[in-house]
Amino acid sequence: MLNKITGKRRIAALVLAATLSAFLTPFAHAETVVRIGMTAADIPRTLGQPDQGFEGNRFTGLTMYEGLTAWDLSSADKPSVVIPGLATEWAVDAADKKKWTFKLRPGVTFHDGSPFNADAVVWNVEKVLKQDAVQFDPSQVGVTASRMPTLVSARKIDDMTVELTTKEPDSFLPINLTNLFMASPAKWQKLFDAAVGADTKAKSQAAWEAFAKDASGTGPWKMSSFTPRERLELLKNGNYWDKARVPKVDKAVLLPMPEANARTAALLSGQVDWIEAPAPDALPEIKQRGFVLYSNEEPHVWPWQFSRIEGSPWNDIRVRKAANLCIDREGLRDGLLAGLMVPATGTFEPGHPWRGNPTFQIKYDKPAAQKLMQEAGFGPNKRLTVKIQTSASGSGQMLPLPMNEYLQQALAECYFEVQLDVIEWNTLFTNWRRGARDPSANGANATNVTYAAMDPFFAMVRFLQSGMAPPVSNNWGFINNPKFDELVTKARQSFDPAERDKALAELHAASVDDAAFLYVGHDVAPRAMSPKIKGFVQPKSWFVDLSSITIAP
Repeated sequence: MLNKITGKRRIAALVLAATLSAFLTPFAHAETVVRIGMTAADIPRTLGQPDQGFEGNRFTGLTMYEGLTAWDLSSADKPSVVIPGLATEWAVDAADKKKWTFKLRPGVTFHDGSPFNADAVVWNVEKVLKQDAVQFDPSQVGVTASRMPTLVSARKIDDMTVELTTKEPDSFLPINLTNLFMASPAKWQKLFDAAVGADTKAKSQAAWEAFAKDASGTGPWKMSSFTPRERLELLKNGNYWDKARVPKVDKAVLLPMPEANARTAALLSGQVDWIEAPAPDALPEIKQRGFVLYSNEEPHVWPWQFSRIEGSPWNDIRVRKAANLCIDREGLRDGLLAGLMVPATGTFEPGHPWRGNPTFQIKYDKPAAQKLMQEAGFGPNKRLTVKIQTSASGSGQMLPLPMNEYLQQALAECYFEVQLDVIEWNTLFTNWRRGARDPSANGANATNVTYAAMDPFFAMVRFLQSGMAPPVSNNWGFINNPKFDELVTKARQSFDPAERDKALAELHAASVDDAAFLYVGHDVAPRAMSPKIKGFVQPKSWFVDLSSITIAP
């Protein structure tokens, strides 16, 4: 009798346990999802080389893809530096400094299961540099070749070794290669073989279009679903080669939200868990409601980049200096931006190894600015009309329209008449590579595109060297200063870090003394998040690592 009762109890217990297990299992293993509101108006391109500026790299580049080199994004306190990525080591040839050898990381596979190797590296270099390559894609060239302008070719030495060749000695190459993302040649070839087209170019274009909808890189996240202009869903890559960086969240959902107030409302209403660049006037409510605000000074400049073509009003250095002296940056920071800006006195601030010793001190000095303008022939009854092309939103643009309206009012007190040409962010970014002479400038004699200052090329060379004028890179205003060119060559050909830093400091000081830009501010990359998100690190970088975060279900 006892055995029967015990048996019945055991069965009842097992039934109860099974019932509880069935009830609890979905909750115990509930999918964790983080929803992110981006500043971009569209999903950045997903085919391997993103658009939408560095917000594209942040969300559809560094998530699904990787380069031979990478940025260390693990610290909020130390500067972000270049570290090994898909290459474990590299060296320049002592006898020929135009040749570099890169040793590749073994055991890495693309999301489709195909191997990453030297053939894949050569294929990805040629997708943007070799016009007769089947996989060459003109649409990826502008956002890639302009960021590594000296690279000319890649050659396989063995399965795990490649040789890269530059057109001139270039100590910046390992830094530039953080921008060349590795897409799967095998996946692309499969799509090419299935594509329909009148010729090889048409089939190639069709293959890239298909690849963008079903991407394959080597990164810690892989594409789940993609709806252009609406959302991109990424799943964690459980087979990622770096086990420490396998994402701790199951899914990331990326949502374009270009308007700051709309992003902020989405966060406060629970539609998203994370937003880039919240509306500054909503910060008190964001904090009061328990959301977490992250910020950190990053290597980044919010500028006006001047046209220096024939007839530009900015060709007079007195005018350029006057504009720099007419802006109350502290007032902009403390008022409109609620403290979320660092005033800029150049691309680099005192204490940075590339700062140098400029003699022109950028500060707020309206009387000095007015005096310079009067010397240049302007005054209350004769104003200088300037036209600025800017965007309504975008990666690193902070609050471009309100900020430019602030500058418009400030410069009016120094006899400027500022006209604003407001266009969509990605269009502005595309125009940036076309230059001040192109019809896309729409008569503007300055452009307002923020820039990263993480490395020498991005911070200075692409703007100051005459050879970087469009279509090569981002010398939008066609600056042509022999001193700048001399210092760029000196820095690029200095493979000793101390000598290179010295030349870069001279270059920066020379650019400030020339008032090459209207230097306004450095971004602090504000982003607001649900308190359910833990483990996020806000590095001193334009980029972030989504792999470390967790979120409560």
